[in-house]
Amino acid sequence: MALLIAYYGVLLLLAFYGSHRLHQVVRHYRVPPGDPPEPDVPLPTGAATLVQLPVYNERYVVERLLRAAAALRSPCGPVRIQLLDDSTDDSAEVAAPIVEELRARGVDLTHVRRGTREGYKAGALAEGMRLDAERPGGAAPFIAIFDADFVPGADFLERTLPHLAPQGTGLVQARWDHLNRDESLLTKVQSVFLDGHFILESAVRFRTGLLFNFNGTAGVFRRETIEDAGGWSGDTLTEDLDLSYRALLKGWRFVFLSDVTAPAEVPRTMKDFKSQQARWTKGAIEVARKSLGRILAGPFSREAKLEAFVHLTNNLSYPLVVLLSLLVVPSLLVRKELGLMHLLWLDAPLLFGSSFSVGLFYVTSQRALGRNWVREIRLIPMMMSLGIGMAVGNAVGVVEALFGSATPFVRTPKLGGSGAAGARRYRTPLRPVFLAEAALAGYFALALVWVVARGAWEALPFLFIFFSGFVYGTLYSVLPAGIYSPAVKANLTR
Repeated sequence: MALLIAYYGVLLLLAFYGSHRLHQVVRHYRVPPGDPPEPDVPLPTGAATLVQLPVYNERYVVERLLRAAAALRSPCGPVRIQLLDDSTDDSAEVAAPIVEELRARGVDLTHVRRGTREGYKAGALAEGMRLDAERPGGAAPFIAIFDADFVPGADFLERTLPHLAPQGTGLVQARWDHLNRDESLLTKVQSVFLDGHFILESAVRFRTGLLFNFNGTAGVFRRETIEDAGGWSGDTLTEDLDLSYRALLKGWRFVFLSDVTAPAEVPRTMKDFKSQQARWTKGAIEVARKSLGRILAGPFSREAKLEAFVHLTNNLSYPLVVLLSLLVVPSLLVRKELGLMHLLWLDAPLLFGSSFSVGLFYVTSQRALGRNWVREIRLIPMMMSLGIGMAVGNAVGVVEALFGSATPFVRTPKLGGSGAAGARRYRTPLRPVFLAEAALAGYFALALVWVVARGAWEALPFLFIFFSGFVYGTLYSVLPAGIYSPAVKANLTR
């Protein structure tokens, strides 16, 4: 009976995090969508904007990034561009002639080579700020940041900077769009994941006066905000989330613009996607360890504190999913032995409630974006499978973060239009945790055989959910990546 109590306890905790998705959908419909109008406060005349481009081994996208940055127009002053290049391959050599060409055209562009990866991205951004402060005329008061795979429109600064004019506003965050959304089923699912994050998390949190964070790229900071918060720190894997909460604790206000977008790539292989998600998952728990206590004791409303708690601890659901997957079969055996199979009717509403709320969350985000949300419903089962398929790797990240185990920052390869050649050059190694994922796939295959042999048909749907998730995550981690379609390749190389 203790096993059943543990099983239902885990299921209830997962239902709690699932119900939060439903609450976000309710908030979305309760507060009218729409971006705030530009403030009447003018920007300071002649104020420079520093555009920082942190890169590491990005030979296939660095030219596209530089040309997009060089085209940026500022509404108030000059644009200074820094290519913060920590590359250890030939990416710096690829970038050098483009840098010289743009400089010859009058672009204020600096190619910064630290010769070290100390502090990773945070270290590069901090070094760039230091160098900018030493320039004649002083430091730029505004700082825009774009990761290597982003392609901001030329009007990005014109549409974002005016919102930084009022004192007290520290950040303007734009929404991500997706260059290779339609490349494969995996990229489509990832795009829907990210759409949900921006439209029903960041946008709704902003509109309802709750806390939301900088997403590491496609945003513009007031320099004073970064300095007041203590500067960039590389002691977590999510330096953007860490800095965000430190700035919010200092009283800075953030603005989210859902109608301003910067397109970028999503990972094209399962290995890259799982590696990225494990880094984000671990980083969020590291920030929770570092700052959650201060946030809960901070000068925020009760609702804002609860939202921040859920935001920073939501990744605890991954070890809960792994624990549930280990408990579900023994719980079935116990129920079969004790004649309690009718208790599966308790599982159904809890599992349905969690899955329904998550499905509704993502469908609502597609509807809000004007996409064919009816067509996107078909992706929901795959999203559920993908969530289970990456649970083990993310659970490892959570445990490492909880015990303070430091790991290096592992970049997510950006391939531009390079296709299979780029995938071979920047191949993400298979993580050892893959063996545990494969073992769980086999475990649930045997469980399904047992259920069929015993005629316990009522258990079949529950076990199949886990089986499909672990098989999908395992299988697509070893299958070779496909080559970009001509349409996708044209979009990525534009």
